[in-house]
Amino acid sequence: MAIKSTADKVATIQKGYLLEGPTIELGAAIVDGELHKDAPVRLPLAMMNRHGLVAGATGTGKTVTLHMMAEQLSTAGVPVFLADIKGDLSGLATAATGSDKLLARTESIGQPWSGKAFPVEFLALGGDGQGIPVRATITSFGPILLSRVMDLNETQESSLQLVFHFADKNNLELIDLKDLRAVIAFLTSAEGKDELEELGGLSKSTAGVILRELVTLEAQGMEKFFGEPEFDTAELLRTAPDGRGVVSCLELPTLQTKPMLFSTFLMWLLADLFEDLPEAGDLDKPKLVFFLDEAHLLFNGASKAFLDAITTTVRLIRSKGVGIFFVTQTPKDVPADVLGQLANRVQHALRAYTPEDAKALKATVSTFPTSDYDLAETLTTAGIGEAVITVLNEKGAPTPVALTRLRAPESVMGPSTDALISGTVAGSALLPKYGTAVDNVSAYEKIAAQSAASTTGPAAGPEHGGSARGGVQGSQGGALDPGAIDAEARWIEEEILGRPSSRPAATPPSGDTDAHSLPAEPRASRRAQAPRGAGADTADALGGALGGALTSMARSIGTQLGRELLRGVFGTSSKRRRR
Repeated sequence: MAIKSTADKVATIQKGYLLEGPTIELGAAIVDGELHKDAPVRLPLAMMNRHGLVAGATGTGKTVTLHMMAEQLSTAGVPVFLADIKGDLSGLATAATGSDKLLARTESIGQPWSGKAFPVEFLALGGDGQGIPVRATITSFGPILLSRVMDLNETQESSLQLVFHFADKNNLELIDLKDLRAVIAFLTSAEGKDELEELGGLSKSTAGVILRELVTLEAQGMEKFFGEPEFDTAELLRTAPDGRGVVSCLELPTLQTKPMLFSTFLMWLLADLFEDLPEAGDLDKPKLVFFLDEAHLLFNGASKAFLDAITTTVRLIRSKGVGIFFVTQTPKDVPADVLGQLANRVQHALRAYTPEDAKALKATVSTFPTSDYDLAETLTTAGIGEAVITVLNEKGAPTPVALTRLRAPESVMGPSTDALISGTVAGSALLPKYGTAVDNVSAYEKIAAQSAASTTGPAAGPEHGGSARGGVQGSQGGALDPGAIDAEARWIEEEILGRPSSRPAATPPSGDTDAHSLPAEPRASRRAQAPRGAGADTADALGGALGGALTSMARSIGTQLGRELLRGVFGTSSKRRRR
C-alpha cells in the first residue's frame, strides 16, 4: 500500500469534515505532528442524537471538552444537561478573561475567541449542594433503579417489583423511603401475611432483607433524595429568553460517598424523558444533549434487567430528539450493546502503564475505523486538550479519524463564585416550585391510620349510633369504596396537613345522602383535636377519628380498577403519567 503524503492526509480530513448544516466546532487536525488550522474538525448538530462517547485517562481534558461542547450547544439553542462532578462546570455562568497563552492557542487553531457567560440552571441532588433540589418519588424511581441503589441481587429485585405491584394495586402511594418501608413491614406482619402469600414470588425472608437495606439507606441519610415535590424532567428542555439553550448543571459534592445513587439518578432522569417525550424523527438539532459522567458507575455489577433497560433507552431515545454522551475513561467501561450505539467518539489520551492498560488500549483502537494514524501510538502520546475524533457526517457515515487540538471554552474553566451561584439559585423560577420539601399523605400515613383503627374496631354505622358518614366501607359487606378512600385522603391533606389536594372531590350517588362528606360538627371536632404536623403522630391521632375507614386496606386489591400505574422500561412511573 502506498504511503500517503501529509498533504493527502490533510485533504482527506478536509473533505471528510466539509459539512453543510450547523455544526459544533471541535478544533483543528494534527497530521504528522503538525497543526493544520485549515483542516477543521466538526460535529453536525443533526447527528448529535446518534449519541457519543467522551473518554480518556484522568487529567487529559474530558471535562474541558464537555464544557466547550456545552457552550456551543447552548449558543445553537440546544438545552444541555451536565453532571458537575468536581464543581468546575459552574464556570459556564461566568465569562472568561483572555490571556496571552490562551489567545495564542485559539489563534493557532483558527478559533475567534471572546469571553462569554451562558444561561445556567444550578441543580443539586436532594438539595445536597448549591442548587435547586432534585427529588424523585419512590414510585417514580421504580423498582429496577431502586434495586440498583440498594445493591439487591436479581431475586431480590424481582421481589421488590412485586412490592411495587402490591402498592400500585392498593392505591398506596410510595413517595419516600418510609412509605416503602411501611408497605414491606405491613406485608411481613401478621395482618399482611395473606397478602404476602398472594404475591407468590415474595418470601418473608426476602422481604426482610429488602426492609433491612431500606433501613440502611435511611441511616446513610439518603431519605432526602426521595420525596416531593418531584422534579419534572421537562425543566431540562428550556431555552433562555435570548434563544440560547439552558445548561442544567447537577451537583453532588458527596459523590464519593454515594456514587451508585448519583449514577442511578442520572439514569432516572433519562428514563423519565424517554417515557414522556413524543417521537420526533430526524431533527435539524436535538431537543436536549445529555452528558452522563462517570458512566462506568452505571454498569459495574449491574443486573441483566438494568443493562437491558439502559440498552433499550439508548437505542430508542434518539428518535425523541435526545442525544446522550457517555463520559468515562475507556470504551471498555461501556457494555458492547451500548457502545455499538455511540456513533460520535472523542477519545482523549490513554496510558499504558500496566498489562490491563495495554489491553484497554488495544480494545479502544479496535473501535475506530481504519485511518492514516498509528492509533496505538497516537492515543498514548496525545497531549492535554487533544483527542482522536471520528463522528457521523450528515449522511450518517463515519468521518475520517483525526487527532484534534480542541477549542478553548469562552467561559471560566473552573468554578463560578459562591455569590454568583447563590444569586442565580435565589433568582431561579424553579425555586418556588421545588425549593421546599413537602410530606403529603401517602402509604406510611394510610397504613399507620389503618393500624390505629384496627385497635379500636370497626366504626359503628348510623344504625348503631355511629357517624352519619358511615366510614369508607361500601354497601357490599367488607369491600372498600375507592371514592371514599380518596375522600378520606383528601380530608387529611386539606384539613389536617393544611395543603391543597389534587384528589377529585367525591360525587354522591343520585338519591343518596352525601356519604363522602363530613358533617359540620364531626369535621370541626376533628379539626380541633387533630395535630397539624404530618407523620406518625398525625396518623396515630387520626386512627380513632377514622374508625373503620381504612381497616383491612389490603383487601382493596381488585377494587381500585383503573389505578394501576403505567411503568416504563426501568419500572419508572412519573407523576404526569399517573394523572
